Amino acid sequence: MTLAPRPDRRPALRKWLIIALIAICFALGGLGMLVLVDDQSGVVGTALGLVLSLIVIGIVVPVFLWLDRFEREPTGMLVFALLWGACIATFVASVFNDVGSVLIDPVVASHPSAATWVAPVVEESLKGLGPLLLLLFRRREVDGVVDGMVYAGLTAAGFAAVEDVVYLAAGYAQAGDRGLFSTFLVRVVMSPFAHPMFTVCTGIGIGIAATTPHRLLRWVAPFTGWCCAVTLHGVWNLGAVLSQHGWLVFYVLLQLPLFAAFITLIVLARRHEARLIAHELGHYVDRGLLTAAEVVMLSSIKERRYALAWAERHGGDPSKDEMRELQDAASELAMVRARIDRGDATPRVATEEQHLLDIVGRSRQQFLDTALYRYYDDTGLTTS
Repeated sequence: MTLAPRPDRRPALRKWLIIALIAICFALGGLGMLVLVDDQSGVVGTALGLVLSLIVIGIVVPVFLWLDRFEREPTGMLVFALLWGACIATFVASVFNDVGSVLIDPVVASHPSAATWVAPVVEESLKGLGPLLLLLFRRREVDGVVDGMVYAGLTAAGFAAVEDVVYLAAGYAQAGDRGLFSTFLVRVVMSPFAHPMFTVCTGIGIGIAATTPHRLLRWVAPFTGWCCAVTLHGVWNLGAVLSQHGWLVFYVLLQLPLFAAFITLIVLARRHEARLIAHELGHYVDRGLLTAAEVVMLSSIKERRYALAWAERHGGDPSKDEMRELQDAASELAMVRARIDRGDATPRVATEEQHLLDIVGRSRQQFLDTALYRYYDDTGLTTS
């Protein structure tokens, strides 16, 4: 009697060991930050800071999830980015910022110059390291500039939330409710997107590095993005130091224009991704693998929502799941096709393209020749 070969469980074991190690590192970093804040501001201030800082997560994270709607990133990687910023980057930055402040002036604790010259370099380096690690170890999941922006933004959101705990708790410890309110107003209400605005520059560089065929640009782009992030962060902190008695002027002249530019960048990035999906999927219309109407649906968030609702209404949850699989696979297919257009036509990429084409081909079958596409003619244009 021949026994079946025993399955090799080492890859799965290795995977869970890595996950456990990462979780332990995050837990230690988060615990370290809690101990630091509690030691400086007490239990009540720390608790109040934790609760109020959740508002930052509630404001910032949905913006980057909105940006991530077309080609949704794996949940585990999104959580990694958020926790890297919240647990690792904050804890290590607090240590290096203190060291930098001591080197500038051993007598004065938290010297103002450290906020301008040390903190931007330290914090943007540590925040940028998170999405850079994702690029190095999960290269296939980083498909472009939008992905880099999403991972960098979530890392910065986690960092900002924990940093706000520090400042909110210190405000309460120093001046009670008045200090807590003033800190909440300045940091949470008026500038929740400060850190994401800086670190998104690094994310753009990482996204360019992930897509460019030029080897030199793969190194130059992230470094240039990091330089922009450090510069913006330094200018922001310098303005805050210089305008302690004129913060409203600083807010109107610097913070609001930067915020407007940031929102514009986010909107333009998502529109660009929609156009990219439409363009790349158009290659498959000529080959008869997709219709023009399907491409219009797949390159519009509004039409995707309509298609999901239609599928659920006419086929229940199984039909909705099939439509979601079609949309997700089509987005991935568009990104793979873009890599092929850039010259990355390796056998592995060709195999991945064919795999996604098989998923798209299977998922679309039940929706062909249905009323789902009644708003489009054969050119994909809306009809009255």
